[in-house]
Amino acid sequence: MSYDEVGQMDHMEDERDGVDSMDEMNEEYYAAEDEILDDYEMLTKVTDTSAAQARKGKDVQGIPWDRLNITRENYRLTRLEQYRNYESIPSSGEAIDKQECKPTEKGSNYFEFFHNSRLVKPTILHFQLRNLVWATSKHDVYLISSYSVMHWSSLLQNLTEVLDFSGQIVPTEKHPGSLSEGFTQTQVSTLAVKDRFLVAGGFHGELVGKCLDKPGVSFCARTTFQENAITNAIEIFNSSSGGLHFTTSNNDCGVREYDMERFQLLNQFSFPWPVNHTSVSPDRKLLTVVGDDLDGLLVDARNGKTVASFMGHQDYSFASAWHPEGRIFATGNQDKTCRVWDSRNLSLPVTILKGNMGAIRSVHFSSDGQFLVMAEPADFVHIYSTKADFKRRQEIDFFGEISGVSLSPDDESLYIGLWDRTYASLLHYNRRHTYGYLDSLM
Repeated sequence: MSYDEVGQMDHMEDERDGVDSMDEMNEEYYAAEDEILDDYEMLTKVTDTSAAQARKGKDVQGIPWDRLNITRENYRLTRLEQYRNYESIPSSGEAIDKQECKPTEKGSNYFEFFHNSRLVKPTILHFQLRNLVWATSKHDVYLISSYSVMHWSSLLQNLTEVLDFSGQIVPTEKHPGSLSEGFTQTQVSTLAVKDRFLVAGGFHGELVGKCLDKPGVSFCARTTFQENAITNAIEIFNSSSGGLHFTTSNNDCGVREYDMERFQLLNQFSFPWPVNHTSVSPDRKLLTVVGDDLDGLLVDARNGKTVASFMGHQDYSFASAWHPEGRIFATGNQDKTCRVWDSRNLSLPVTILKGNMGAIRSVHFSSDGQFLVMAEPADFVHIYSTKADFKRRQEIDFFGEISGVSLSPDDESLYIGLWDRTYASLLHYNRRHTYGYLDSLM
């Protein structure tokens, strides 16, 4: 993202690009003025929604549509008409609208709604960065809520604070390069959690690392002391030697690789533009690098040299992911598309998948490679079948800004963080299975 865009960061009230939150919709559509306060208090006390309640007709977010003077269907049309997608390149979305994208069949049901947890309040600090939800098991989720990293156990229905960034954070371990004085009031821009390790990145290049099974913080460091230093993305991965490493993508045009055990910088590569996201190929030989440029790069992970570029997006990209087989990868862009590429032939994308109303800010392949999950900034998460050549998809439809989406490592759970002043929550979906052996007993 450009430095001007970094200046637009603060809380999403000022960054919603003309889209009302649900509580604003409530105020607008209530019939009697003298009943607004009572109705609003009722709305803000909405409880969790279970799968059983949803099957009986309760809205998954608990929105009481029968108390509103607008139907869900009509409000959906209003959102689609009024939502203004943020573009770094003017009219990039309109250019895509005029192109023919691959037709897809909507209506598949790969993941079923399981629970909506209102106790969990995900938040977003920067409107372009949405990697703030991470599932480490089908029951354990880590996310950003205000100035804290929180842990949610769907099994225990329990929310606990892991790290509070509002005060001072000081490392309890000694590592070369770690700042012994730590950080104060860190604004967390991005997060990554994997295998009991957590790394958070900040608006001024801060990096904070923690072992989840140890008390305290393991290290605090700065990627750079440049003014334009925001950490846009972090990816934790298993290195070819077997240890855990992580990469950071920064606004100072740098990509850095760190060792998780010693918390030491191993590699640093520079590019001609701010880097918004980097992902490592399954064989650890290549990096996808996307940022404030229309083109993306395939880079040699050992030396940072460009192997190839891929062209076609009309705006800047903020997401990328590799299929576990290591041949194809996907990129999410502000032109409202996700493009799937074959690393052996980058002249044209394998397919172009289009969002309903906004940029594609998160993309993830399932661990078994059967699904591609892509999330818009608000309201829609799409799940494509890779076995069906991306021709079939499930569309998850709700109302609210998406702080992040995450599949559990075993692909059994899908979590979606929703930020809204009234209806903030964590949506939980479970993988749908067909148990054929049960039919044989009938």
